Amino acid sequence: MIGLTDPNDRRLDDYRSLNDQAFRRRYEGDEIFVVEGYVAIDRLIESAHRVRSVLLAPSRVERFAHGELLASRDVPVFVADRELMAQVVGFDLHRGVVACAERQSAATVADLVSTARRLAVLEGLNDNENLGAIARAAKAFGIDGLLLDPTCTDPYSRRTVRVSMGEVLTLPIARATAGDWPAALAGVGAAGFERWAMTPAADAENLWDLEVPDRVAVLLGAEGPGLTRAALAEADRCVRIPIRAEVDSLNVGQAAAITFSALTR
Repeated sequence: MIGLTDPNDRRLDDYRSLNDQAFRRRYEGDEIFVVEGYVAIDRLIESAHRVRSVLLAPSRVERFAHGELLASRDVPVFVADRELMAQVVGFDLHRGVVACAERQSAATVADLVSTARRLAVLEGLNDNENLGAIARAAKAFGIDGLLLDPTCTDPYSRRTVRVSMGEVLTLPIARATAGDWPAALAGVGAAGFERWAMTPAADAENLWDLEVPDRVAVLLGAEGPGLTRAALAEADRCVRIPIRAEVDSLNVGQAAAITFSALTR
């Protein structure tokens, strides 16, 4: 473990201004991402993403369990006091443990549909916390991968990874290109998936009345607008979760968890 005392140390550059989203998008690009918290870092180390470094507060060193493993991979573990960490990251990082990793190459849509039986297809999700909640539920209920449309938020944003408890890092993820949406949904159907478009529409089929097919793709849209007409037109079924009439709808993360659980019954 390497003690650091200078906030201008270049070895801390990966962790600078974590609360400045515009700066982080420019700095990280499609190459790196940041993970915070013990559990999420556990998942990171289990994943195929290469760890670049870890940064710990002195009070977190004893609990950190991966020092020897990371040393064997030539991954530096930096230790800095909380005041210095706050100067670097831009706020009081109360978890006191953060890591930076390199993004692995994304799966292709073709690879994803050729190996999966259960898929979550996400369109227009722009809330990092919702995407994190969906990824956590997906891993919990045996969803084999995520297919994102071109407009979905970054699945490796710090907030998404944190809310997912790092589970998003161990899920195969493919993103359709702008010129291949919603045509990619036709490819999902051609690969043998029954495509369920989740909607609160009153004329949609009741989730609890449906037989679960061998291969199924659950389509979920953003809070508010839901799935686009083009995505709905590609679906084999429109499916609703029955709720009390006086409630408008469920949060998309909640709806995803209920639907994924129903697929296991």
